[in-house]
Order: sequence, then structure tokens, then C-alpha cells
Amino acid sequence: MEVDKLTEQVIGLAIEVHRHLGPGLLESAYQECLYYELSKANLKVEREKKLPISYKEIRIDHGYRIDLLIEDRLVIELKAVDVITDVHKAQIISYLRLGKYKTGLLINFNTKLLSKGITRFSV
Repeated sequence: MEVDKLTEQVIGLAIEVHRHLGPGLLESAYQECLYYELSKANLKVEREKKLPISYKEIRIDHGYRIDLLIEDRLVIELKAVDVITDVHKAQIISYLRLGKYKTGLLINFNTKLLSKGITRFSV
């Protein structure tokens, strides 16, 4: 499946989760429900995927985790915050670069309309 269709499918499933739960819950609740929907849609999904950092000759294997990685190529970073900040944006851009992924979605479930809380990133 091409990445645009995959992204569209993931957004649709995130909207489904938001439609049922609404804003105001913890990020972990949205992550669990979205994981359920993605798995039910027969998509390969990894939760809390470790993302090591290479620095010169060393590899640092702790500290960074991708919330959801879909089909080994789409990074999903979930939030449940009042406002998305530059730090949140920098976080997903860093995950894309470190993992050599091309596309990611930053999804903030703490919005009245989820479509207003989704930002797509490409590097």
C-alpha cells in the first residue's frame, strides 16, 4: 500500500477512536484504542518502538520510542495536550530522521475536531 493511502487509512481510524472517546483522556488510552483499530484493520503496527541513536562510534539504545510505527514506514506520534508546540514538532522530525523514515503523523487527540489536531510531516 502506498504511503498516502496508508496515511489516509490511519487518519480515518484515529478519527473513529476520537469519535468514540472524545478529547480529555490520557495519551495512553488513545494509543491503546488506535492500536486496536490498526490491528483490526490488519495493518502491521508496533507500539513503543525503540529508536536508537548513533553517535560517532557508539550506539545509544535507550530513551527514544516511537508511539506507533505502521507497516515499517509511517511514524505516529500521539499527544493529548492543549497546544502542540515546536518541541512536539521537533520530536517527530527527529524520529523521522533518526529512523530514516519519510512520513509521520503528529496526532493531538485533545481537540474538539480531530482533523484540526493532525499534522503530517515528511523528510
